[in-house]
Amino acid sequence: MSRVCQITGKKAITGNNVSHSNIKTRRKFNPNLHTKRFFVPELEEWVVLKVSASGLRNINKNGIWNSIVNASQKGYIK
Repeated sequence: MSRVCQITGKKAITGNNVSHSNIKTRRKFNPNLHTKRFFVPELEEWVVLKVSASGLRNINKNGIWNSIVNASQKGYIK
């Protein structure tokens, strides 16, 4: 599975490592992902999602069901 948050759609971006002598080499910035289980009362079952730290804050703020619905409308969850 790819390194993409299923709630926010965050994925890896690229940038540079910059040394003390200002030599630049390419690198990747990966999102802060965690595999978490959530109980969805509307479905009465557990759901496993790969979410970022900001995705967890989003779930805490809006609720798991609203977050899943919004993510599926945006195409982050199939």
